[in-house]
Amino acid sequence: YGAFMTANLLAHSDLFQMGIARSGAYNRSLTPFGFQNERRTFWDATAIYAAMSPFFHADAINEPILLIHGEADNNSGTFPIQSARMYMALKGHGATVRYVTLPHESHGYVARESVLHTVAEMLNWANSHIQKPRAK
Repeated sequence: YGAFMTANLLAHSDLFQMGIARSGAYNRSLTPFGFQNERRTFWDATAIYAAMSPFFHADAINEPILLIHGEADNNSGTFPIQSARMYMALKGHGATVRYVTLPHESHGYVARESVLHTVAEMLNWANSHIQKPRAK
């Protein structure tokens, strides 16, 4: 649940300068029959689903965020549409966001090229968006 937490922390705090989120579930209404320990359906607990979903708080994300997702992710909670829709929501609100898709990769990335590409994207993102401490 790292990507989910990354997006929620950016939406609900000012603790971080940027975020990197991989293969995330951002909109819990896309898993309408429960998630984690929530067993009520979306229709029974709409407010909980919205409150838990960073997608519904995309307008509050002011820090740069990198989204990475495998195009063949078959995890029922993290289909690629999760990242695609989160990207569109963030972009629509003027956020600094980059969306990287990895061809032929599922929820975990296994091809050497994909792993190296992911590491390069994360390093470039961090180097571009983390401010260096000021010298005293």
